[in-house]
Amino acid sequence: MLQPKKTKFRKAFKGRIKGASKGGFELAFGEFGLKAMEPERITARQIEAARRAMTRHMKRAGRVWIRVFPDLPVSSKPAEVRMGSGKGSPEFWAARVAPGRIMFEIGGVDVDLAREALDLAAAKLPVRTRFVQRIVE
Repeated sequence: MLQPKKTKFRKAFKGRIKGASKGGFELAFGEFGLKAMEPERITARQIEAARRAMTRHMKRAGRVWIRVFPDLPVSSKPAEVRMGSGKGSPEFWAARVAPGRIMFEIGGVDVDLAREALDLAAAKLPVRTRFVQRIVE
């Protein structure tokens, strides 16, 4: 699973994901992509599940690019623990995804296969998504 090798701080503030994506909203590598339509935190497990679903459906043909990286440590406290006594320990890693962000890209396969693969990947994610395609001129 994806996670940073080293971070400046062990725990992070929750924060809010506001506004549209500041970058990464255009296809850069492949011909097809999966674009997020709402703000959400996506965990490393969800990214990995989506990647597996795509590559399995494509039978390892073509190429997959992951355009998001889980660099946000999400902490939680154990069950049935009283209030106070500090912040919980980091449990998992997540990526903040703003609306308009391209999360996955696919290249080297036909449109139908790419659409099916990205639909399977979208089913693994907690955000509404849209299939995007490079405009051929």
